[in-house]
Amino acid sequence: MTSALPAPVPCVGVVCLRGDEVLLIRRGRPPKQGEWSLPGGRIEPGERAIDAGLRELREETGVEAEITGLLDVVDGLFPEAGRHYVLIDYAARWISGEPIAGDDAMEARFVSREEAAARVGWDETRRVIEQAFAARPG
Repeated sequence: MTSALPAPVPCVGVVCLRGDEVLLIRRGRPPKQGEWSLPGGRIEPGERAIDAGLRELREETGVEAEITGLLDVVDGLFPEAGRHYVLIDYAARWISGEPIAGDDAMEARFVSREEAAARVGWDETRRVIEQAFAARPG
């Protein structure tokens, strides 16, 4: 299958849980600018995916967390933006810090599971959030 999209870009996303809340950011750049999503971004050359997830979490929200597991690998095909991302989504447990938007996030905040389902527009993001809640210990 031929596509007008460029080669996929490897990225990470982090579903950071704090009790019954999940950390969301409001995207400050395309694709999906202005929409609510997970903290995350591109993996830098020579960087391990898990390290990229924690770095992006810190840069976009100021929050520290520990990765608790791999949730899924999702293709983000955004032809309108001419982008193809391979998104490696991790589950994480909040350790410290209150969310403050940074880097390319317009807003960052912990929200309830129900509020996350209402705010997030992309089905795949809602699905991995639910997967993280289902997989959490205890």
